[in-house]
Order: sequence, then structure tokens, then C-alpha cells
Amino acid sequence: MIIALPRFYPILDASCFPDSDALLKAAEQLVAAGVRVLQYRNKSGDAARMLIDARELRQRVLYSGSGDSVILIMNDRADLCLAADFEGVHVGQDDLSPASARKIVGPNRWLGVSTHNPAQVIEADKTSADYVAIGPVFGTVSKANPDPIVGLEGVREARKLTTKPLVAIGGITRSNCAEVIEAGADSVAVISDLILDPGKSAEEFLRILG
Repeated sequence: MIIALPRFYPILDASCFPDSDALLKAAEQLVAAGVRVLQYRNKSGDAARMLIDARELRQRVLYSGSGDSVILIMNDRADLCLAADFEGVHVGQDDLSPASARKIVGPNRWLGVSTHNPAQVIEADKTSADYVAIGPVFGTVSKANPDPIVGLEGVREARKLTTKPLVAIGGITRSNCAEVIEAGADSVAVISDLILDPGKSAEEFLRILG
């Protein structure tokens, strides 16, 4: 499946918000700003809580009138992707394999896979993943034990190793996102630079990235 990957890929990480309501309000602001893909990430929540939040996120996006144009991605959990009726799932190196995730979500949902070095990019390129993520590009505070920084050179190398759409992640901000795209990424995933004012930040990212 060939996907149209927007240049701006915001991630709502539950650990960055005081409660579910704050996360959901941030989602509403992002959608209102014009984002077209949005990932829900919760590394520490239990499945029941995650499903409640994911279903509420789905409803709020639908209520906003943008339900047909916003792609919702579930981090890690292919089962919850289906249960919440999200459009895709993103798996890491320590999660379900891309092949296993694909069996669960089927051929018509998006599947993304995280990579952190050239060997992983090469392996991901062989799978049915619709896009490959590479990072962390810069230093990041969104992970307790981040992988080694790959830098812009890591993005350039990844670009040479896959023809799949490439998402760069890790420490990406409004001040450095343009150079990440110039290095070969098709899209930039952003977490921390959205927290204080999600709507305003999203508008600025969209303006910078064009």
C-alpha cells in the first residue's frame, strides 16, 4: 500500500500530560490546526485505560468534522488499534514484529516501524511496513532509555537504504525540523515541542514545513 505521509507527524505521549483530559484537549487543538496524522502513545498505561482514551480520541476527531482526513495511529498495540478503530499501528524494535502486526491489522491499515541504525532500516525495508521511522535524530527527553543519537547523517544514510516513506524522530523542534527534511526525511515526528501550546506549535510546524 502506498501512503501519503504528511510532513508533520505529531505524537501525543500520555506521559507528557497530567491526565487524559489534557491529552484529549491537545488532540483537539492539533486537529483544529490542520494536522493530518496523529499518533497516540502510552508506554505505561494499562490496556483498559488506553482503550478508553483511544476511543475518546477517535470520537473527538470525528466530532471535529475531520474524521475522514485525520489518520490515527496507535503506538505498540495492534490489538488496540483494531478495538479503537484507528487507521494504523506503529511498532518498535521490542514490540510485535512488523509481520505479526500486519497479520493483526490487515492489509488496509498503516503500519510503521521504528529503527535506530542502518541494519534495522534494511530489515524494515524488507517488511510490509508502510513507512520507516529513524531516530533519535537529536537528544530527546521523551524516552527513559533512548537509543544512541543518529544525527542528520543517520537520516541521510537511512534515506539511501529504503524507498519507503521515512519519518525522523527524536528531539525535533520548530528550529531544526527544516534541516531534517532537507537531510532526506519525508516527515518529522514531534513530541516535546507540542506540549506547552499544541495548537500554536502545530500551526508553526505546518507553516515551516510547507
